[in-house]
Amino acid sequence: MPHPEVPAPRAAVPEGDRIEILGGETAYWTYGPSDADVTVLAVHGFRGDHHGLASIVALLPEVRFIVPDLPGFGESTPLPGRRHDIDAYRSWLIEVHAAVAPAAVILGHSFGSIVASAAVAGGLPTSRLVLINPIGAPALEGPRGILTRLAVLYYRLGARLPRPAGEWILRQRAIVRGMSVAMAKTRRRDLRRYIHDQHDRYFSRFADRDVLREAFETSVGNDVRAFAPAIAQPTLLIVAERDDITPLAAQRRLQTLFPRAELVEIPEVGHLIHYETPGAAAAAISRFLAPSAAGTR
Repeated sequence: MPHPEVPAPRAAVPEGDRIEILGGETAYWTYGPSDADVTVLAVHGFRGDHHGLASIVALLPEVRFIVPDLPGFGESTPLPGRRHDIDAYRSWLIEVHAAVAPAAVILGHSFGSIVASAAVAGGLPTSRLVLINPIGAPALEGPRGILTRLAVLYYRLGARLPRPAGEWILRQRAIVRGMSVAMAKTRRRDLRRYIHDQHDRYFSRFADRDVLREAFETSVGNDVRAFAPAIAQPTLLIVAERDDITPLAAQRRLQTLFPRAELVEIPEVGHLIHYETPGAAAAAISRFLAPSAAGTR
């Protein structure tokens, strides 16, 4: 189902490219002109894949985007012999950046904001950083902390049951739909249908329950605050007025932890900026990248 307002972007290679990173195979998709002034390496959120950022990519056709699937999600394989913790994700992103886009600006959405921040704080050499719906406080303390605690129990159950039963529960469409309904803030029926369709299609494309559990534990056990003070690069925080994971007050506090951060607040939207208000996000990113275009080739 297409977005009701934004056409899907066309990848240079529709089926994606592949590269070996840390012993696993990372799939990635490239969009936009090969001679673009700016290249952005974008990291999607928890349980998603590269499709999640498609609307923002489509609204910035002058930018070259490279969007990989996180290890163990979408078309990317898990990282063999490694626990999928913050150190593994940080090392993975640093290696991807060096291999496919060593001058790229880094963008992260939601869980991707944690991965991106950890990598940049850990020495990934980027000129700028963009974080959409950053996880700016512990998820268990968010406005819907009770739902996060229920999610913890859900993923623990999926890990402890016999593997077939655990995998079945973790891929349950009803659970995915419940999460989708809870996060969507728009009242537009066509947009809600699109959001639910995206989650139904792509939120169960994980390799196995072990990868999913480890990624979930990493997502709730870390947040951007720990990395912000070590990020000297100009940073753009695109945040939502009604985010159920990190409230607006916490996002404003997060801004003060960065040496050089700009905060853009989008009203009447929650944790799904990339689906509900991609135009506002794309406009903010365009403004943020424009002054540095000559230096990010």
